[in-house]
Amino acid sequence: MAMEKTNQSEATEQKTEKTPASTVKKAAPARRTRRPAAVSAAAEPAAASAPISLDDPSLYINRDISWIEFDRKVLETAMDPSIPLLNRVLFLSIFFNNLDEFFMVRVMNVQRQARMGAEPTGPDKMAPAKQMSEIRRKVSEIVEVAENLWINTLKPALDKNNIRIVKYSTLPAAQKETLNLFFNEDILPVLTPQAVDKGRPFPMISNTSLNFVMELQATTPNAPVKTRFARLKCPNNVPRFLFVSNKDNSVTPDLSYATSDGVIVLSEDLIGNCLDTLFPGYKVTSQGLFRITRNTDGEIEEDEADDLLSAVRDYVEQRRFGSVVRLEIERGMPQRLQDFLYSHLDMLPSQVYRCRIPLAFSEFGRLMKEDRPSLKYPADHPKMLKAFDSDHCCFDEIRKHDIMVYHPYDSFNCVLEFLKQAARDPNVVAIKQTLYRAGSDSPVAKYLLEARRRGKQVTAVVELKARFDEEQNINWAEEMERNGVNVVYGFAGLKIHAKLCFVVRREKDKLARYTHIGSGNYNAASAKIYTDLGLFTSNKAINDDVQDLFNVMTGYGLVKKYRELLVSPHTLRPQITALIQREIEQHKKHGNGHIIIKCNQLVDFEMVKVLYEASRAGVKVECIVRGICSLRPGVPGVSETITVRSIVGRLLEHARVYYFHNNGEEEMYFGSADLMTRNLNGRIEVLTPILEERLRKNIMNQIIEPQLKDNIHAWVMHSDGSYTKLNPKKGEKAYDSQEEIVRKLNLMKK
Repeated sequence: MAMEKTNQSEATEQKTEKTPASTVKKAAPARRTRRPAAVSAAAEPAAASAPISLDDPSLYINRDISWIEFDRKVLETAMDPSIPLLNRVLFLSIFFNNLDEFFMVRVMNVQRQARMGAEPTGPDKMAPAKQMSEIRRKVSEIVEVAENLWINTLKPALDKNNIRIVKYSTLPAAQKETLNLFFNEDILPVLTPQAVDKGRPFPMISNTSLNFVMELQATTPNAPVKTRFARLKCPNNVPRFLFVSNKDNSVTPDLSYATSDGVIVLSEDLIGNCLDTLFPGYKVTSQGLFRITRNTDGEIEEDEADDLLSAVRDYVEQRRFGSVVRLEIERGMPQRLQDFLYSHLDMLPSQVYRCRIPLAFSEFGRLMKEDRPSLKYPADHPKMLKAFDSDHCCFDEIRKHDIMVYHPYDSFNCVLEFLKQAARDPNVVAIKQTLYRAGSDSPVAKYLLEARRRGKQVTAVVELKARFDEEQNINWAEEMERNGVNVVYGFAGLKIHAKLCFVVRREKDKLARYTHIGSGNYNAASAKIYTDLGLFTSNKAINDDVQDLFNVMTGYGLVKKYRELLVSPHTLRPQITALIQREIEQHKKHGNGHIIIKCNQLVDFEMVKVLYEASRAGVKVECIVRGICSLRPGVPGVSETITVRSIVGRLLEHARVYYFHNNGEEEMYFGSADLMTRNLNGRIEVLTPILEERLRKNIMNQIIEPQLKDNIHAWVMHSDGSYTKLNPKKGEKAYDSQEEIVRKLNLMKK
């Protein structure tokens, strides 16, 4: 969906005032509603004569519990029978991937606080010990649901559709023979068995790797020690899924060649049946698979390092072996092996999770490689705007008026064409670009390299501290630097999360400037599944601001006020707060206050508090929050005019939009920033105003209003933190906001 006229229209620690009564009224039970007991106890609202303090902990939802509730929504999406089968498997793998990240990023800090007996720090004031108990309870609950979904529903459905994942032990002799040959030739040479004894200590286990632990018995007579233990890592460069043909028994690790006439065997199953070949003179008497999750939320010692690049390199290396947060073992592992692991990993019982389905299920999204279009969503055909056709000069079009795109409905090739033309246009003299998650095969980085080879001044601000993408970003930064690009390695003390591309072009003996500002990363792969907004503009004030900001990021300087942009960490928070407070004043005068917030996370204490103030004044506040939300909607006397909904569908909602009615003089901003403390205080973020009315109307008509009407992928939040998935009521038409955009696109193509 193009945004053009032709298309129609963390939490800050605060001292808490104690009040005699809690304030949260529980919503009535509803179908597919989850009630988190991990929030502060809810009671009847306080009497009208006793105003509720906005510092009351019961008004805030614990962010980690909210994270789990978000992942529950992903799980329930995998449970939806209306979704194509392989996409349901993909959603289930995303659920487990999210859970992995939750343990890697969030849990260790809570564990540490609980062991120290630390005081609560979040605005919800939940004690760390209580929080750990609730995390364990909730994770166990949803994992059991996920395992049942796989065992009882998805795996049988795959079997019926001739995608059969079978055990090695059930195969006929001919298929076992070809698998054994594949093991000997393609797997065995890269395996490294590791004995554990007095001379060889228990090895360091890398984060999220899949491992065997084994007990061995010597088969040679009169062996001095007959029982031994060993560990074997399943290398991550060994294919996880092996397709075995029923016709010729051939084995291929490429699922795109898989047909309905064959079976799939997991590589760890094959390895587990061939372990004896690794230990001559010994027999494997018992074995089991295990996987550990390590803490990755370490600190980069920027102040103590000679340079940021070396500091990030050291951090990435150390992160592989951070403290163990979770141990997953396959159910049925012999107790002796379990005890062996517990003793060497120093695990508490609360950190151990026993699994009934394959470990590392996050990798099962690879089943999407199967060439089975009937079991997937129909292929997308993103729209390419005419302004970015290769035979058009996109700068001429941008100079006429601002252009807005909405990925993936509008092709990300619009952005790539903008960069491609900038790289090859002889009139372009300079390009400046931020890169946060560029990806492993980045066309954006390649166009920047091409621009430099063509003699243009190219500056790349590469954020080395982008979590889990540090190594890729280091590689791109070093390659660009080798080729003469002016590379800036982020910003000490702050992450650069802003999405900016700034182009300087010589036109009629003057320098003209063009900017692309986005809400998403310059990543061609994620742009296919993340919904993100992008603005192309030649607006002078915005370009002045972007020019100033790049000078701040690459040099020295403090800009206290930008002309149009809201920039964290200095101006974004106070200006958003001022916009909300202005809406309060407008509502007092005119009675038509209206705020709409579409973001990924809403957890910042001060932001929640000022939204509560807006609601108390009667302002209508509609929030579309995909993920974590610490705000409680619908609390009498506090947030009665606030609604919160979440859209969890085929595409990951990633755009951020902030709308203020302003008594009819509407203002709308979009950009990279969520309402989280880290975004507002610890990052360089940008929100930009959408200055043209036609673009604001298009965003309202084609994105915001449809998502507020969605009754297929929408979840409505209740004041106790639970969510109810909406379904069309009797006689009500089904309305899928994401499909509605596709429908409008198809109409425009006719």
